[in-house]
Amino acid sequence: MTQPTASEAGPSTISVTRNGGSSSSSKKRLHNDSDMSPPLNSNADGGASIRNGGPSNNLSPVGERRSSVSKPARDFRDKPEPAPPKKKKKRKNTTTSSTTPPSEPSTRSPSPVIDFDGLSRPSLGTRERLEEDEASRQNRLERMKGAVRTLLECVGEDPDREGILATPHRYANALLFFTKGYQENVRDIVNGAIFQENHSEMVIVKDIEVFSMCEHHLVPFTGKMHIGYIPNNAVIGISKLPRIAEMFARRLQIQERLTKEVANAIMEILKPQGVAVVMESSHLCMVMRGVEKTSTTTITSCVLGCFERKEKTRNEFLSLIGVNRR
Repeated sequence: MTQPTASEAGPSTISVTRNGGSSSSSKKRLHNDSDMSPPLNSNADGGASIRNGGPSNNLSPVGERRSSVSKPARDFRDKPEPAPPKKKKKRKNTTTSSTTPPSEPSTRSPSPVIDFDGLSRPSLGTRERLEEDEASRQNRLERMKGAVRTLLECVGEDPDREGILATPHRYANALLFFTKGYQENVRDIVNGAIFQENHSEMVIVKDIEVFSMCEHHLVPFTGKMHIGYIPNNAVIGISKLPRIAEMFARRLQIQERLTKEVANAIMEILKPQGVAVVMESSHLCMVMRGVEKTSTTTITSCVLGCFERKEKTRNEFLSLIGVNRR
């Protein structure tokens, strides 16, 4: 078979002839057209022979050109946006101050609800009540009795009537008992009853009766509290959990804060893997007055540590105290 001449070289030669004239003019034309459209001699072998002028026996056929389907054109707007950089979590500094003497307690507890001497939300009045002598206590009681007598007069009663003659004295003592938690100390309640038992399973004390005073209307709210924790080897005497709940309940409270304070106190005292507290109660401020709904129940919860991080652990606690079955 004879080799094809330059005039019979196929489509590559025809494209050069179509662009006109000699090989030098083709080279110029191809160079000028490169700014507007892809060059006809995009194949490396074919382009080299054309630019050198004259035909070549090694011209690549059109059938070997890369298919446009193998690498489709993409709009730059179709490209996915790069993922945002991950934020680095800052590690909490749990080291204590080096200036604090090791033999003395720290000046302020890490918990926002327990002070250095174990008091909860201490104020000037709390300190005075805790440290008062007998004479100061009698003076406080007399002032409270006078205030109650004034209230009886203001509501239209006769404070000298036989039935309520001793009511100011009785109510003053009762109110001091209702709020005795202000002068109680967490460390005295725990009294060192923390034991290293190498135990790491859930511990629950449920159905703890709670009586507290609504700070908005000075009327009671009552209910039950369920406390659970997962020890980090150390366990606490189980009677201490109801005592801690009682200490925080015996003051002017709201249920949301009461639930949180009990959980934070146990978390700080025991340093467990996690703490969960659920409280359900009925508030006389919305039973005897206001909307007067006698059958309503308010449920609040506070979960810390592994109870907050792990849904299965939290659900196990809720199931064991019976919340999930209601």
